[in-house]
Amino acid sequence: MSSGQARSRVRMTGPERHRQLLDIGRELFAQKGFAATSIEEIAARADVSKPVVYEHFGGKERLYAVVVDREMQLLLDRFNSALSAPGHPRDLLERAAMVLLDYIEADTDGFRVLTRDAPVTSSGGTFSSLIGEVAGKVEHILARQFDSRGYEPQMAVVYSQALVGMVALVGQWWLDNRSLDKHEVAAHLVNLAYNGLSHLDHEPELLDEAAAVPPAED
Repeated sequence: MSSGQARSRVRMTGPERHRQLLDIGRELFAQKGFAATSIEEIAARADVSKPVVYEHFGGKERLYAVVVDREMQLLLDRFNSALSAPGHPRDLLERAAMVLLDYIEADTDGFRVLTRDAPVTSSGGTFSSLIGEVAGKVEHILARQFDSRGYEPQMAVVYSQALVGMVALVGQWWLDNRSLDKHEVAAHLVNLAYNGLSHLDHEPELLDEAAAVPPAED
């Protein structure tokens, strides 16, 4: 093919090219992980030269960080919206479970990027830090409920971490095990979480610990 017949590249504006590279990076990082994805592959997929990628992001690590930050903000916004509206605690649990499962179903590549190991030198956020932010919001909701029901509100931090961690871990399992419908998965999560919370001991202790306490001396 002569140079005059060479395939011409699609011309894009700067913002359009930026979004295109982000979308390509998101797809490749999800499929292959950070280490196995190269700037050459990203450039080839976008049909641009490597310097164009460097011009927009300065390198692979920065592109990865922007992809992660974008996905974290997207998911966090959805959690914020679901948890900020008033409702019964069970409703809030259902909303939180469905937010994550909906995201996994509709934005599978984004969830894969968030749950993969980040490069050691990455300045971007991590899935654990995202879960920590969500747990912080759940903590405030639980603290109010604990206080109104005679439980120690300062212990809400433990329960919020446990609840959000449980949903996140089940979400990671469901990512590659779609034999169950997401509504069924959410229903079982809420069943365990809410029914467990509704039968809390006011002063919980381990059975082994209680048995090990020596009798008081006269």
